[in-house]
Amino acid sequence: MSRRPALLATAALALVGALLPSGTTAVADPSEPAIAERAGLRYVAMGDSYSAASGVLPLDPAAPAQCLRSLRNYPHVLAEAVGARLTDVSCGAADTGDYRGSQHPDVAPQLDALGRRTRLVTMTIGGNDSSVFINSILQCGAAGVTTAGQGSPCKDQYGDSFTDTIRQTTFPAIRRALRDVHRRAPKAEVAILGYPWIMPERVGCYPLMPVARGDVPYLRTIQRTLNNAVKRAAKATGSTYVNLNRVSDGHDACQLPGTRWVEPVLAGTNPVVVHPNALGEEAMARRTMKVLGLPGTITPSPLP
Repeated sequence: MSRRPALLATAALALVGALLPSGTTAVADPSEPAIAERAGLRYVAMGDSYSAASGVLPLDPAAPAQCLRSLRNYPHVLAEAVGARLTDVSCGAADTGDYRGSQHPDVAPQLDALGRRTRLVTMTIGGNDSSVFINSILQCGAAGVTTAGQGSPCKDQYGDSFTDTIRQTTFPAIRRALRDVHRRAPKAEVAILGYPWIMPERVGCYPLMPVARGDVPYLRTIQRTLNNAVKRAAKATGSTYVNLNRVSDGHDACQLPGTRWVEPVLAGTNPVVVHPNALGEEAMARRTMKVLGLPGTITPSPLP
């Protein structure tokens, strides 16, 4: 990120360099037709690099270069499947502060894209807040290298600090961002996605993901805490939570190409590591459509 700790992608790429010497749906406005019945749905996509699909080609030529937004991100996949009119302002490295403020000099606050005519909003957001999720992956990866993948050096050093920050700082920030979205787009269905699993439950894949064996469940717990914060914020604001925990299980960065939805640090197929690939973005779109009850068909795109 240009003015604070870097995007998860940038941080993960720095790590590479170091290594190498079901949700609840909000009640719709009864004066509006059901979301699945609206032709030409006005759809605004917001959020961070998991929304933007940073690292998945081709890039969106309409997006600011810094945002690394892909034409194959889940908002584009979803919009094409349901025939929605998409305005995509997702941007790699975004946190909740970039909803109200400009992330870069030529990037408007994401809330500016919303209005009373907006009928659907989706997002992933919160993973970059306080840099806690970035730092947990970076620091656990760096610690894993020092022990050649043995033990739990990250858990031993950082303990509950990451989860405490998520509960105390990230959760209220996501809640505020969702409230702002509802104020700007009062007639919209607002959906916020959880983050698909990055690590398996217990057995990792060192050195592809340079996390020590004992820190694999530790990182999983941190991500579970983040997704729970997203879920709680959705409930508190009458938003829809798109739960990816169950559907993304077994599709983490340690799986083989064609199965994994998130790319590993080493030997991945996308230039931006520890981020969803095209398969993952399609899965996120499919799950969102199911939770929202949106009709449509997703045609799988060529991989990677």
